[in-house]
Amino acid sequence: MLGTKVAAATLGVKSLEVARKFYEGKVGLKLTVSPETGALSYQTGGAPLFIYESGYAGTNQATAVTWNVGAELDALIDGLKAKGVTFEHYDLPQVTRKGDVHTSGTRKVAWFKDPDGNIHALMNAAE
Repeated sequence: MLGTKVAAATLGVKSLEVARKFYEGKVGLKLTVSPETGALSYQTGGAPLFIYESGYAGTNQATAVTWNVGAELDALIDGLKAKGVTFEHYDLPQVTRKGDVHTSGTRKVAWFKDPDGNIHALMNAAE
């Protein structure tokens, strides 16, 4: 039923103003819906990212958004770090880490958090 529909990632944040500075200034997204609507919406490749204010912002301790970045993984990590984004390091079973990149087989992942603690993953998933 839903296999042909586009799903949106939805994130709760404490402040739309702080989120907007992060997602536009550091992550490089372009706003598609005005913040006067009480929320932010960004187009990310083929799917939207919807951001709204919530008292539960940052309480999710798992990955909230995964970005399939393919071979651009290292370049995107460098670009985000240059803008002040800090990457997370996790000790996971059967996973090795070199710098900010966690590797399991051919899969490579790097995680970062937004200002509210929402966890994002950059992944080199196969096309």
